[in-house]
Formats: sequence, C-alpha cells, structure tokens
Amino acid sequence: MKPSKSEQLVLKGISGAPGICIGKAYIVDREGVNIIKRYPISDDMLPKEIDRFKHAVTKAKNDHAHVIESLDEDIGENLTILETHMALFKDKMLYGTTLDTISNEKINAEWALRKVSRKVKALFQQIDDKYLQARVNDIVQVSDKIMAYLVGAQDIKICDINKRVIIVAHDLSPADASQIQLERIKGFVTDRGGKDSHTSIVAKSLNIPAVLGLVQATTAVKNDDILIVDGSTGTMIINPDEDTLFEYEERLARYEAYRAGLLRESHLPAVTQDGVSLNLMANIELVEEVVAAKDYGASDIGLFRTEFLYLDLKRFPTEDELLCKYKELVELMTPNTVTIRTLDINGDKVNPYLTAMEEANPSLGLRAVRFCLENEDIFITQLKAIFRAAAFGNIKLLIPMISCVEEIIQVKQVISKSILQLEQEDKIFNKDIPLGAMIEVPSAVIMADQLADHVDFFSIGTNDLIQYSMAIDRRNRQVAHLYQALSPAVLRMIKMTYDAAKNKGIELVMCGEMAGDPINIPVLVGMGLTNFSMNSVSIPAVKRLIRDLDAEKAKQNLKKIMNFNKAQDILDFILKEYQAILPFGETDE
Repeated sequence: MKPSKSEQLVLKGISGAPGICIGKAYIVDREGVNIIKRYPISDDMLPKEIDRFKHAVTKAKNDHAHVIESLDEDIGENLTILETHMALFKDKMLYGTTLDTISNEKINAEWALRKVSRKVKALFQQIDDKYLQARVNDIVQVSDKIMAYLVGAQDIKICDINKRVIIVAHDLSPADASQIQLERIKGFVTDRGGKDSHTSIVAKSLNIPAVLGLVQATTAVKNDDILIVDGSTGTMIINPDEDTLFEYEERLARYEAYRAGLLRESHLPAVTQDGVSLNLMANIELVEEVVAAKDYGASDIGLFRTEFLYLDLKRFPTEDELLCKYKELVELMTPNTVTIRTLDINGDKVNPYLTAMEEANPSLGLRAVRFCLENEDIFITQLKAIFRAAAFGNIKLLIPMISCVEEIIQVKQVISKSILQLEQEDKIFNKDIPLGAMIEVPSAVIMADQLADHVDFFSIGTNDLIQYSMAIDRRNRQVAHLYQALSPAVLRMIKMTYDAAKNKGIELVMCGEMAGDPINIPVLVGMGLTNFSMNSVSIPAVKRLIRDLDAEKAKQNLKKIMNFNKAQDILDFILKEYQAILPFGETDE
C-alpha cells in the first residue's frame, strides 16, 4: 500500500473504540440533506405539505424498522438504542412541533423540520446533563433520516459497501453503525460523537477501531485517501508519509499479536510474582454476556446492572419476569457468585415510561437508591425476585449511590418487608445473602467507617466517584481533562474506603472503569485491594500485568505515590517504574 503524495495531516479526536487500522477512506454522506431552502406554502396547499411531511416520516420509520428486523437478536444494548430512535419518529418535540410549525408559519416541511431540530439542539445543549446531551444527538440523527426523504436524497446503505475500507462520516447513527459488516469495514471516524455516545457503544461492541468528534474529518478527507485510525489514542492520520505508514504498520502487527497472546492466556490465574492472588470479575448488563465473561477469564460476575431490563420494556417488569432473568444468570454462573445491583435508574438512564419529572440536574436528583426508596413497590418487586433467585445459586445484593447511614437503614427496612411478603406468600427463597453498598459519592467515603457497620461489603464505583469528587462532567470536553482516576484526591478517597473496610472486617471490591485500566493496577494492589470487577474485554490485559507485578514492591511504591500532589506526577512515576510490564500502548506514544 503506497502513501498518497498529498501532505500528511494529523487530526486529534476522541477515542471511540481501541485498536489500529490502515486503509482507504470511504466517505458516507447524505448528499442534498444540507441544501435546504425556505419557501411559503399557501393555505390551500397546507394539507398537502403536512401529508408530505407525514409520508417522509413513515418512509423513514419503515426503513429504520427494516434495519432492526435485519439484525441478529443478540446485539443487546444496541437494539435498545435503535428502538429508542424508533420512538423518536413520532416524538412530540420533533414530530408534533414540526407539524405545528408548517401550519402556523405556512412554510415548507424541510425548513420547518430544520428549524425545529436546531431549536431542540440549542435548547438541550444549554443543559449540562448527560442523558439530555445523548438524546439531542438521537433527535438530530432521526431528523436527518426524515430530511433525506423530504429532499429525495439517497440514504446511507452501509450494508451495500463491498470493499475493505474505513468509513468517514459526519455522524453515524446506531442504525447506520449496526449495518457495518466486519469483513468489509476496518474502522470508522466521525465529525460528531463523544466517548460515551451511542455510536461509541456500537463501535466497542463491534470491536473495530473508531475515532469520534474529529469536527473536520469529512472536509479534510477525500475518497480513497489513505488513513491511519488509532482508536486507542483518538488519532487519525490522512495520507501518512512513508515513515509514519511503516511505523503504524509495525504498531498494528504488534497490537494484533499482543491481543492474540492475551486471549490465549485469559484462563491463567491472576497471581502476582510474590504469590498474592487477586479476584477478577466481570461487569455485565445482559445474561447473554456470561459466555464472553467466562471466555475472557472472569471468576465471578462482580456487577450485574439490572436497569437495562427495565429500559427494554414499555412497562415495569413483573416479579416473575425478573426472577426468570436472575435465575438464568445465577444458574449459568453456579457455583460462582453473581453480584446483582438494584435498579440504578434516572440520571443518565431515564426510564421512557415514567412520568417525566422536572429536575435541574438529574445526576444529582432522584436516581438509584433514592428512586427505589421513593417508589417502594417497585423496589420490593425487584428485591423479592432477587431473594427468590438466590435459592438457585450464589448472589450478593448491591445497593447503588448510598450517601448516608440513614439510606442503608431504610433499605434494610424495605428488605425486611420484602422477606415478610415472601414468607406470607409461601415462596421458595434465600434471605441469607450478603448486602453491599456502592461507594460512589464523597459523603459515603467520609462515612465509610459507619456505613461498614450496616453492610457485608463495599463496592467502589469509580466512574461516579471521580465525577462527583472533582465536580466535573466527563462528557463535557471543556473539563474532561480533569476526569483523572489517578488524581491524588481520588486515590486518598479509595485509601480511606479501603481502610474503613479493613478495620471493620468487610470485603471491598472495585467495580468502576478504573479497575479495568492496567495502568491503575499497581497503585490499587499497593493499597491492598484484591477484588476487581471490569468489562470482560479488559480482564486478559489486567491479568497479564498482575502476573508480572510484585505486590510488595507496589506497596512500597505506594508510599511515594501518596506523597505526590499532582496527577501527572503520579502518572509519570507509574510509566517509569512499571514500563517493562505495562500493556501495549501504555508507554508507546
């Protein structure tokens, strides 16, 4: 493959999915969608214009439904995203307001739709809320699909691409990305999107490199340009020179060999050089993920996120429906343990069939355990299903977002009510299961020594703990640089939690994303942590590092690390001290 004679250009974006790919660019665009003109509609032609808009919506909706029907049944969360888009085709904010705009302003459907979608986008972007930020992107993508039919543009048919290429697009909706065929598409880059966007979720599930949020990818790239996409660092290189091309071809070969080697070793134990045994578990949200978790070497399920079953339905699930899922999961894992986290809804996972509540900041509002205590009947239904499933295997019960002692006391009171109901109903169940509290807000860290008197274990949720402690939204690019797992403040809170758990003789698990990043492991092992739960795909790399790690040396190095007052100083120390055992890419910049 020869590089283009054009000058090399490097663009930095956001890592959508890790990995490296090299290939020709294939620009995906909806030609004509952006060329919109405004023109008036006479009174007698208004019904026809309204019908034209409705017809475009119907065609777009039918096309979207066809995409969903053509997909495999096991795509899990991606299907939930696509079904969310299906509902948006008749969303009042988009559909209803556009119809009103056509009628009231007597303008053409294209202009009305563009006006409404831009207004919605501007409105939502003023709100610093993760769920709403994600939802406005969904609305824009659905709007684009309707617009394509209004202007007669050719819609994207990614499934028809018949050559090995790297997709370049302004944006890819989950429906677009789900059409990607792995034997043809090497990776993709987009102008839009962020680390936690739906497009990123799909990219990771497909396990292909992706760089998002490049802003000018579609204007800088031409069809058949040679591209290098480094999803691990969020870098795209257009028309690389010979030296760069050679360098990345070597990196790609090393990366592929590295990944293959990790998978071959995934069954090996996680034991340090000096004999300290660690327990690596998997975070999952679907029962279907159990097979992958076992293949990647997980010993247990350290976090089963239960809210996705609620989000999949158009109503709250019944006790028997929940029991069926939990029982299936437990039996698949027997005799190993499954930690079931109770409903963590609202915040960035808003339930579509709940009556919307006006909250200035849902992430700090009625979410997780607060929602459950406020809706006791829903909470009891889930608890009863969990206790019934515990009769078939080993379950631990985990309560999210505990912020004070009063909450865990209230939870235990509701647990007692649930057990009493099960006894009165003469159902088979097991009430003797460990109870845990998630430590993910600063107040829980401060009160950890007191909380430990009321539970059997702690599980540190670092995703929220870092965000709440540093008072930043990790999806906000202006402050995302402050979201640092190795911040001295974060490390001190983890150490405080560990000390409280150890002093009170209860178990401690770390289940946030921090646990799945090998660069953090020497620090955490140095503190004394031995239980980690992470995304399944992260387990092999973490296992390898652990097998090369000296736990006693890590403990000695921790004394130096805890004296640093800057995250960068800590990172520099780790990169230097553990360079020989860090995974591929950690020190290869």
